[in-house]
Amino acid sequence: MQPPTARPGSEQRKLAETAPAMNAPRKNTDRAEAALLRNASTTHEPANPRWIPSAAAAGLHPSPRWRARFWAIFGGQALSLIGSALTQFVLLWWITDTTGSVSALATAGLAALLPQAVLSPLGGTFADRYSRRLLMIVADGISALCMLLLIALFLTGRIALWHAYVMMAIRSAAQAFQAPAAAASVTMLVPGGFLVRAAGLNQSLQSLTLVVAAPLGALAIGVMPIGWALGIDVATALLGIAPLLCCRIPQACVSSGQKTGLWPAFREGVDLVWKTPGLRWLYVLLGAVVLTIMPTFTLVPLLVKTHFGGAAAQVALMEGLSGIGMVAGGLLVAAMAPRRQVAWILCGFAMSCVALALTALAPGSLFGVAVAWWVISGITFVFGNAPLTALLQTIVPNHLQGRVLSLLNTTMGLAAPVGLALFTPLGEVIGVRALFAIAGLLGAAASLAGFLSPSLMRLDRRPSRSEARTD
Repeated sequence: MQPPTARPGSEQRKLAETAPAMNAPRKNTDRAEAALLRNASTTHEPANPRWIPSAAAAGLHPSPRWRARFWAIFGGQALSLIGSALTQFVLLWWITDTTGSVSALATAGLAALLPQAVLSPLGGTFADRYSRRLLMIVADGISALCMLLLIALFLTGRIALWHAYVMMAIRSAAQAFQAPAAAASVTMLVPGGFLVRAAGLNQSLQSLTLVVAAPLGALAIGVMPIGWALGIDVATALLGIAPLLCCRIPQACVSSGQKTGLWPAFREGVDLVWKTPGLRWLYVLLGAVVLTIMPTFTLVPLLVKTHFGGAAAQVALMEGLSGIGMVAGGLLVAAMAPRRQVAWILCGFAMSCVALALTALAPGSLFGVAVAWWVISGITFVFGNAPLTALLQTIVPNHLQGRVLSLLNTTMGLAAPVGLALFTPLGEVIGVRALFAIAGLLGAAASLAGFLSPSLMRLDRRPSRSEARTD
């Protein structure tokens, strides 16, 4: 889940402290960007007395049961993510063990990434216009159905590589609708001062899936046929749907007379990102980082097998310990609730990329050193990723968050297959180890380049948003 800076008990004080900044930007560029974001936040029903001044439209006085509702929904989604991560591990290892081919793994990566990247703008627009709760239920249901079909193919012995590719593509398409709906729902479920902590805690919860999924995947492969192992995903998908059937998710209020078509609605989100220089540069830099490092995540099993002489158990150990590191990183972000979010984002991603390169540079006989660097990469990745979610949820109006977050998914989702297409042939020539090193260093350089953009560095000083709610 997939798919969010106040300290405990300081929500009201933070609002008072940020009020002067909302009315008096210090520079002309600040004034222009503040006006654009302020106008975007008042596009719908500007005179509505129910508008609530707080970060990203999270409620100042949410229901006393908001904690139970929040954790029930996203706890269920975390269980669903465990099943999805287990499936990903099992299928990627099956492809690695069956083919041993970089191209086959790259094709699997494209199938898992490209549909989500292409359809994310549509999914984000749907998330802003229709029931986010219903979108999440349907997406989880489609994923469960795909797994049932794949299980039948494995158990009957009719499975082929293209079957796995097709099912991964369908699940990716469903994720294009689920991810923005889930991310945009957070700001309507928690108080504004809890957004950064929610981002850190959610990141820890998602990272926990890596800790559980990799060992479970390796165990499942060892004790049961792959078809039965995939059945775990079906069960966890149903567990993810159950809380959504019982809990309501508030929706941003948009009057029926102001609703527009899908294309104009999508353009509204694009205009906000494009005309806000800080957001525009943030999206460009993140796209560059993903383009360079995404191929490495797909090729981890091949690195372990060819350079370190490992098997599924070693891949599981590597991913599991990295997941523990990401859990710790998320908890640290939740505890510290950093206010200079842009600096955290850039430094976190840069350090993660450097550690990724050092993972591959470890000698083949020192697998433990490689694991240590991989864990450090996971911890520092969360230092960048959790504040990124909180930053967007803080400065973007909730009725636009589905579209803006889906644009980020599209930017990174399209960069990922482009990176696979560009770096896979290079990996065949120079080897997977050298590919990791080059990709990590390029990703770090792209991250650090963000410090050269004044508009990007001012982005976390933008005013808090106002929004209407329908509870």
